[in-house]
Amino acid sequence: MANTVIYTRDMCGYCAKAKRLLDQKNVDYVEYNASKDPAYRQEMISKSNGAATYPQVFIGEEHVGGCDDLYALERRGQLDALLAIA
Repeated sequence: MANTVIYTRDMCGYCAKAKRLLDQKNVDYVEYNASKDPAYRQEMISKSNGAATYPQVFIGEEHVGGCDDLYALERRGQLDALLAIA
C-alpha cells in the first residue's frame, strides 16, 4: 500500500471526515497536525504547491488535495487503485 500522509489541524470537520474515509479503508497514514507544530503548515503549503486549506492528503508521490478531492476519487472508483500503488 502506498505511503499516505495527511496534514490536519484541530477542530477541522473536513480533516475528521478525510481521516474517517482512510480509516474505513484500513489505510495506515501519517498525520501531521499543524495545531501541534506550526512548522507543518509551511511544509504542507510547500509540498502542495500553495494549497493552504486543511486537510491536504498525499498518497505516494501524488498530491490528492483536500477532503472533497479524496471523496471524489472514491466516488469515481479511483481511490483504491491509488492506495494500492507500492
